[in-house]
Amino acid sequence: MLAAADETRFAICERQAYVFRAMLVVLLFFLGVANFAVHKAVLNSGHPMLDALPSFYRSAGGRLSLIFEFVVLLVAMLLAANGWPGSATAYAVYSLLNFGTAWLVLTGRI
Repeated sequence: MLAAADETRFAICERQAYVFRAMLVVLLFFLGVANFAVHKAVLNSGHPMLDALPSFYRSAGGRLSLIFEFVVLLVAMLLAANGWPGSATAYAVYSLLNFGTAWLVLTGRI
């Protein structure tokens, strides 16, 4: 049986975990908004590299790629909200790679 002090400590830890998970979801949301903006900018850039993509990927203005981006964000947010903080780290690395690639494409370095 837990002592009263242990029960209080356990309740505080649970509250902190809830706040931490909520902050991760908010952080992922902002990273997702930035990813969508960068993704759309690359799609609208008219870069010759986009011509190498399959036609179903480019159809309807790249909506399929944006849907894929949304699914990746949704999965990361759901995992982070349910106690998998590693998904936030993985999505942050994914976002940094997206930002770096978009910078290369949009500045004409590729």
